[in-house]
Amino acid sequence: MTGLETKHARLQQIIEAMESVVVAYSGGVDSSYLLAASLDTLGPQRVLAATADSPTYPASEREEAAALARSLGVRQVVIRTDELSDENFSGNPTNRCFFCKTHLFTALGRVAAEAGLSTMVYGATRDDLGDHRPGMQAARELGARAPLVEAGLTKDDVRQLSRARGLPTWDKPAMACLASRFPYHAIITEEALGRVEAGEDFLRREIGLRQVRLRHHDTIARLEMTSTDMPRVLKQRDRITAYLKSLGYAYVTLDLQGFRSGSMNETLSLR
Repeated sequence: MTGLETKHARLQQIIEAMESVVVAYSGGVDSSYLLAASLDTLGPQRVLAATADSPTYPASEREEAAALARSLGVRQVVIRTDELSDENFSGNPTNRCFFCKTHLFTALGRVAAEAGLSTMVYGATRDDLGDHRPGMQAARELGARAPLVEAGLTKDDVRQLSRARGLPTWDKPAMACLASRFPYHAIITEEALGRVEAGEDFLRREIGLRQVRLRHHDTIARLEMTSTDMPRVLKQRDRITAYLKSLGYAYVTLDLQGFRSGSMNETLSLR
């Protein structure tokens, strides 16, 4: 048995011991695989996918998540979260994710109780342990578990297993909550989230970028993408600039370091 097979077997054992689960399901690579693995292990009657409906998540992501849940034959509920009404979240402190996940898992706890399911689970992997992740603290405090972490699975492991399982998300670009596009302590509003969502949707659908972030710095849109996509962006810079300015940005900049997850956390080391 290979190392990956051993981890997968361990994941099945962990999930089976839980008996029933509600999965915090965003439609991303990790939560999609966790949902499929839970379904394979426990069966459709003991698994429920719960997806948040919030301005911090793009509508296109919710639509893709719903389509995959239907194709898997798993039950899905959509829960409205209202973290923007919480100043602890909208004020965007460095532990913003703690308050976001507190809202999420509090709501998931109610869903689990109503559905008679024993455990809340979410799709963190071993790679997430090395980054600034205050949301994981909130998950632990509210009793949610991360089976992929417990099984020792990395993000690359999850992509390999997703491909073997036939999941269309196996090569899906990394996605994160839209609030991660804002510098810490910059106020997060629904209007600004909408601008970011519209800008990124344009860059993906109209320009053809797969991995892109629009970092929101008040009047400045700072774009991160892979180095291979930079020539494409430069060729269409007039079109891109015109569209982003129509959203309300005064300046459009290209980050020469390119895409990297969690780039807003880089400022934490400067404090």
